[in-house]
Amino acid sequence: MAPEGQKAKGNAGISRRSVIAGVGGLIAGGVVGYAAGRKSAPATPPASAPKAVEAPMVSRAQTVTLKMQGAWGAKDIFNEFAEDYVKRVNEMAGGRLKIDYLVEGAVVKAFRVQDAVHRGVLDAGHQVTVYWYGKSKAASLFGTGPVFGQNAHHILAWIAYGGGQKLYEELIEKLGLNTVGFFCMPMPTQPLGWFKTPITDAKQMEGLKYRTVGLAADLFQAMGVKVTQLPGGEIVPALERGVIEAFEFNNPTSDRSFGAQDVSKVYMMGSYHQAAEFFEIIFNKAKYNSLPKEHQAILKYAAEAASSNNYWKGLDRYSADLEWLRDKAGVKIIRTPTAVMQDQLKAWDKIMPELEKDEFFKKVTASQKAFSKRVAYYELFNSADYKLAYEHHFGKLGFV
Repeated sequence: MAPEGQKAKGNAGISRRSVIAGVGGLIAGGVVGYAAGRKSAPATPPASAPKAVEAPMVSRAQTVTLKMQGAWGAKDIFNEFAEDYVKRVNEMAGGRLKIDYLVEGAVVKAFRVQDAVHRGVLDAGHQVTVYWYGKSKAASLFGTGPVFGQNAHHILAWIAYGGGQKLYEELIEKLGLNTVGFFCMPMPTQPLGWFKTPITDAKQMEGLKYRTVGLAADLFQAMGVKVTQLPGGEIVPALERGVIEAFEFNNPTSDRSFGAQDVSKVYMMGSYHQAAEFFEIIFNKAKYNSLPKEHQAILKYAAEAASSNNYWKGLDRYSADLEWLRDKAGVKIIRTPTAVMQDQLKAWDKIMPELEKDEFFKKVTASQKAFSKRVAYYELFNSADYKLAYEHHFGKLGFV
């Protein structure tokens, strides 16, 4: 989108210094997650990506409007998370920079958001990296890779301080993508999913028609599962048509919003298939580079601010909706057995040698693994036994 030429009204008294000072205050106030920067089959890349086209530099006197589309339906809490980011940008910018946000499908389908931003059809997108896993499986490592003991907070820390951001940018450059990205919102572990009967043994999943995405597809295929990759909005129709028999998406709130409880009554909690995901907020690189430095800073630091808010909101809403599913919708909430999760770890071990034939993939996992070994060691040794405290006050949870 070309910048709008009109001058902002009613904001002439807001200085750039005050805007950036406000942003700095947000950071100093404490940010949970780092911002460096689901789902038809992922798009394949063009044979040769076009070179970035330089956009004209934007005057500080101009009001700049960026067109962003999310990969989420209007009713999904992920759409709210995207809007939370947009709200922070718009308020920090004081009228000089504005994001107009559109829901999934307004311009392109969920899996096409990155392509649209790359080409300049969109100025920005709110998605997850697993949606462009079709271009490089290494993309899935920035959110849905193997678990070495780390959670999403740890991976965001790796991106911020362990070399992950540089590797992400190397991947973008390697693929010839005309994008700049930041990360936002450390997601809680994603459930194993929704089933007709409880999964007590991994062998029950052999031959099962199951929906997931990204490297999780490789993982479950190694366990004998018949995987179909679909965006969230297509899950229930696919289940009704018999295309799939079981599925995972992300969290109790999203699952409730598209009616998972109407087609299944067994919800398995706990899994190693996607235990450390987060959002990717992307901008067309030429457009981003044309912005004044203070606008670029707002786009970056608003992601850090939204990261905390998204996580806090997610904990509140996910837990409330899990209670609703259990108490009002008659859903059986079952902890995935340890034996099943052990089989998942073995499946990760099985697929990694083939994946690491890609030297860049291997470099990213080696970096993640080294960082996770140190950081997860500290957290696991130092963390209190929260389950023990919970059961002391509220009674047994019913799993070891």
